[in-house]
Amino acid sequence: MLGVAYERAAKGQRTTQGGCHALRGGFTFSNFLIDVLTIFAFVVWFWLVIAIFADLFRRHDISGWAKALWIIAVILTSYLGVIVYLITQGRGMTERNAQQAQATREELRRVVGFSVADELGKLDQLRKAGSITEGEFARLRARLVQ
Repeated sequence: MLGVAYERAAKGQRTTQGGCHALRGGFTFSNFLIDVLTIFAFVVWFWLVIAIFADLFRRHDISGWAKALWIIAVILTSYLGVIVYLITQGRGMTERNAQQAQATREELRRVVGFSVADELGKLDQLRKAGSITEGEFARLRARLVQ
């Protein structure tokens, strides 16, 4: 049967066998846009699933069973599971991300040895040496003290 389809294709005749198009009409701009939007939706979903799983594994306020149920719900219900998690857990997710970022900043400051007092001392030395003006000193000091 495939041999007949190949013979017809070689002669330039159309065949309905051997080919299946998701969208009839071949390669058009509208089909291209639909493909791009489909790929974009998949990438966004995949990125959100990774973010949700990272949040779930980072959480200490729920049990392992609750985490497993959320994972199953997100995987089995696809977009609906992601949307439900973001609606119900979005605020906590934001707070946990902010806490994680703050902890990372503090750890970096501890390792590097950065402190506001040290930086203010350096700024004062630069001002006394004439490397920066009084206005620059005030602006940089205000930024450090925030």
